[in-house]
Amino acid sequence: MKRRDFSLTAAAAVVAPGLMGVRVASAQAPKPREGKDYLVLEKRAPVDAPAGKIEVIEFFWYSCPHCYAFEPALEAWIKAAPKDVTVKRVPVGFREDFGPQQRMYYTLEALGKADELHGKFFKAIHSERLPLSTDDAIIAWAEKQGLDKAKFTEVYRSFSVASKVRRAIQLQDAYKVEGVPALGIAGRYYTDGSLAGSMERALSVADSLIAEVRKSK
Repeated sequence: MKRRDFSLTAAAAVVAPGLMGVRVASAQAPKPREGKDYLVLEKRAPVDAPAGKIEVIEFFWYSCPHCYAFEPALEAWIKAAPKDVTVKRVPVGFREDFGPQQRMYYTLEALGKADELHGKFFKAIHSERLPLSTDDAIIAWAEKQGLDKAKFTEVYRSFSVASKVRRAIQLQDAYKVEGVPALGIAGRYYTDGSLAGSMERALSVADSLIAEVRKSK
């Protein structure tokens, strides 16, 4: 989803998952080409991966139907990823009103609840059609999931979470992210569905770029 497309209708969210399967079936991808399937960053982006690990970043937005549609493929890819690959999710902040959902992700992460509730929050927005884009709505939803309201609110409004949100925006700018979902690899490379042709092929492109990073070590 490009920045200009944030007004996509709810119908698009319903169609998107079906389109993904078609793309997977039809993709017979040639070797990725620089400038066509992926971009090489002129200036390397910051990397937080431990020594010996190759960092892959997924840039996403909870209200993006394409990000929601991409989740199953990404989850399967993460489970099959080699041990030297570490995956980090980064919620983008293209506008100020993206802030509440960015804070939501980092609050879940800080509370150790991201694995449990990340997918449920996506589903609440896209399947249950809940309007979860404001502080009050998000805090109320978290409480309904059994989280302590006072503790969640404290972390949600904390300096630590605010710092992570700022860091996320710095990363999206460093990778020059123009739409979501998108992938950043090892602080060096960037790809997305527009470049690769689909997000499923973007994962294949990422595999190829990871191999290149591994060779250069």
